Amino acid sequence: MMRQFELVERVKSYDPTADEAAINRAYEFAMSQHSSQLRASGDPYSSHPIEVANILTKYKMDVASIITALLHDVIEDTPVTVADITKIFGSEVSRLVDGVTKLSRIELQSDKSKQAENFRKLVLAMSEDIRVLLIKLADRLHNMRTLSYIQNSEKRRMIALETMEVYAPLAERIGISEIKDEQEDLAFAELHPDIRESLIARLNFLREKGDDLINYILEELRSLLNENGIIVATVSGREKTPYSIWRKMQLNNIAFEQLSDIMAFRVIVGSVEDCYRVLGIIHSNYTMVSNRFRDYISTPKPNGYQSLHTGVFGPKRHRIEIQIRTKDMHEVSELGVAAHWAYKQNIRPIDNNKQYRWLRELLDIIEHTSNPEEFFEHTKLEMFQDQVFCFTPKGDLIALPRGSCAVDFAYAVHSIIGDTCIGAKVNCRIMPLRTTLDNGDQIEIITSRTQTPNPTWERFVMTGRAKARIRRFIRTQQRSRYNDLGRDILNRVFKNVGYDFNDKILDSALKVFNITSVEDLIIAVGEGSITGHDVILAVYPKIFQHKKASNNDLTPKQVKIKIQNSKTSIRGLITDMVTHFAGCCHPLPGDCIVGIVTTGKCVTIHTTDCDNIKQFAKTPERCLSLGWNQTIDDSDLHIGRINLIVSDELENLGNLSVVITKNLGKIIDLKITNRNSEYYRMFIDIEVQDVRHLSNIIVALRATSLINSVERA
Repeated sequence: MMRQFELVERVKSYDPTADEAAINRAYEFAMSQHSSQLRASGDPYSSHPIEVANILTKYKMDVASIITALLHDVIEDTPVTVADITKIFGSEVSRLVDGVTKLSRIELQSDKSKQAENFRKLVLAMSEDIRVLLIKLADRLHNMRTLSYIQNSEKRRMIALETMEVYAPLAERIGISEIKDEQEDLAFAELHPDIRESLIARLNFLREKGDDLINYILEELRSLLNENGIIVATVSGREKTPYSIWRKMQLNNIAFEQLSDIMAFRVIVGSVEDCYRVLGIIHSNYTMVSNRFRDYISTPKPNGYQSLHTGVFGPKRHRIEIQIRTKDMHEVSELGVAAHWAYKQNIRPIDNNKQYRWLRELLDIIEHTSNPEEFFEHTKLEMFQDQVFCFTPKGDLIALPRGSCAVDFAYAVHSIIGDTCIGAKVNCRIMPLRTTLDNGDQIEIITSRTQTPNPTWERFVMTGRAKARIRRFIRTQQRSRYNDLGRDILNRVFKNVGYDFNDKILDSALKVFNITSVEDLIIAVGEGSITGHDVILAVYPKIFQHKKASNNDLTPKQVKIKIQNSKTSIRGLITDMVTHFAGCCHPLPGDCIVGIVTTGKCVTIHTTDCDNIKQFAKTPERCLSLGWNQTIDDSDLHIGRINLIVSDELENLGNLSVVITKNLGKIIDLKITNRNSEYYRMFIDIEVQDVRHLSNIIVALRATSLINSVERA
């Protein structure tokens, strides 16, 4: 454990004006408050906050951050309050300690909803002061270093998984690659120990076998640069971590032997001009590998990272990766935001530094998601993707996840641009909105005031921001339509039993369904989670006290309402979309089906052989590939239609009805389309369970002499 004077000396080494007395006071305060506590390793608990402070000294953090690191657990684990911290150490430290304390509850949450809610709090806290995140990253890093002392294997795995999914990507986002690499490696050791050991063994073998080759490549690169006048240059080699190697193998579906850049060579020079000179020298002497050049100097990554990357067939025709950067760029690549700490000048980085655009986008997602789990999903999308860099017509740079389309670009420019986009020009050519973007593309978005987000966009957008906006629009629109549909259903059902419907009479039903408002109840009826019949039972239970609440107790009209209002057993639908079955083909379970998005508002279900879907051939984006779930509730009835030619004889219509009823069908509608002295031509709508049920009825009808012909419409 680091001693008190050693911590003070480390801080004073990079900040001679640091308040030594305040650091000493915080050190002693932490020691006294945690004096009776032990960690899982058996060490005094005070060793943890001291080590967290020690980690932050490596990144030359300010005194307030060091003191916060020393005190970050006292509020949660001791009787000390925020007011006590304010009184002893001031408002700035107490605000930071309070922020980190609230985030401590993000750890060890088995409930995903709680974990997601706490991650939302983390984003909000670090948007106010990025130091909260830096302290939290150091806290998690030390916890990962001592993870092996926790006896519960499931708890260790949960901590490691959270580190991999949340903290390592956040460390990468603010550019602290050292913390990211170590957190990933420690988490990888817990989640996949056998794979990691195998990779380490292979790396050790290659290291022993290839020492002479690596030294040869380093010497040749140094000689080449010296011969061309690049005197002040540092040339070194860097080995990839086991986790980064494994991840690349997984992403590219390749074996270890197929990797070409396990070792990357780095050239550090004095100026930007020298970076490009070195690049020219290397490309002039070695053959460049296609698609391996990246210029992150002219287009930095969102976390501020700058460097030139190139792949070449280097000395002895070995394929190698070379990174070229200045000393300042190298410092930023290693230390991230801490390399150019802005708090000494009283500047809030989130307001004044472009590298925090991603954080503002996460805040925008918070505003447009309906629940913490959805926010967590979208932010993970934002943090895990490799990136492409595209430009607006004015030359502004927009960074997007790889695989993004023009709609993602539109939402990245502005939410309103995304909502109203109708087309895109990619490199001056009009292209579909779903066009995947490449590095360097220039995008011009075409908008219309009358356009609204299309629910089908959610199927191909990549960014969490776009998904959140589209889902919010769908929810808003669907609530309005479900409200209208629910009111219509309730009006008809109440009318059938002789009562007038109004909002006030539904108050008594709210407790029955555990719903807080009348509007939510009406919407639930509209979306099918509650039937109109159930609402009547809740409002007027005495009406049906001598009857069983079943389909047989309802009038045909009521049964029809209930069936249309029930949730369908269809897979492939976008969440919360209004659906109805086409009256032209009457699809049934067992049919091959397709969904047609009508005006972006709802989906009409057709059979795939329906003649009416041919008109949508020129707009395939409106078609959804759907199917029936394997398990379908037997009580979920559908309407099938048959065409018949029946002999005009006495009692034939009555006999027809008997045949259908005996085969468990129920006639919903009957229409005679043509009649003469010899026959009736008619169609009949019948409630059935599926295609097989309707086929059985058709077979039974064909077996009777009164039917001339019968077929499914």
